[in-house]
Amino acid sequence: MKAMVLAAGLGTRMAPLTQKTPKPLIPLNGKPFLFYTLKYLAHYGIREIVINLHHLGDQMRAFLGDGASHGVKIVYSEEPEILGTGGGIKKAEKLLGKEPFLVINSDLLTDIRLDHFIRFHFEKRGLASLVLREDPLVDRYGAIEINGSSRIRRILGKGAEDSGPLQKRMFAGIHILDPAVLEVVPPGIFCSITDTYIDLLSQGAALYGFETADYWADIGNLDQYRQINASMADNKIPLSYL
Repeated sequence: MKAMVLAAGLGTRMAPLTQKTPKPLIPLNGKPFLFYTLKYLAHYGIREIVINLHHLGDQMRAFLGDGASHGVKIVYSEEPEILGTGGGIKKAEKLLGKEPFLVINSDLLTDIRLDHFIRFHFEKRGLASLVLREDPLVDRYGAIEINGSSRIRRILGKGAEDSGPLQKRMFAGIHILDPAVLEVVPPGIFCSITDTYIDLLSQGAALYGFETADYWADIGNLDQYRQINASMADNKIPLSYL
């Protein structure tokens, strides 16, 4: 399975650190964010990786090269104009191939079992599977609602109707997409993959949520960064793949 790392963002919530350094290269316990992402993917046998570039992309390319020093093979998808999550994945469509592929945000730290998630996706045979987790602030960040069969019924309150009880979960920034998902993403324009998922739900498509309680942390702003960096330095975040 190939993976795409979403790394083109401006990292505005991490300013001023991101004014001269792309967010994926900001050090976390002495190593850039992307070091952990690449180690994580390689640990589960995912070594063909697409990375999209926009903000200070030349630094990313110079640091990572072809990925050989990290035990992976990297190709790049350049975005002269930033395209968002949906547009960015669509632009990389030819690089991702004709088999299901994994997409992961570059600003998270996790030890979620990818082998379990990949198995879940192929067992469910949906168009996409999203890693979900419980979170007390789920409504603030945007709820994804699933039924008792792990099928996603609504995202941000939109999508399909369901007469049964639904559980609210938070998206963890890791998903597996069938290439057919990209058939409904318009090329060359800024768009969110979330909007695509909502459209697919409205059309009756099968999307599934993989629930996990494994370690996961978002490094989305300076406060979160400082807290996680301190915990890493104190060896309070054991990661199985390091």
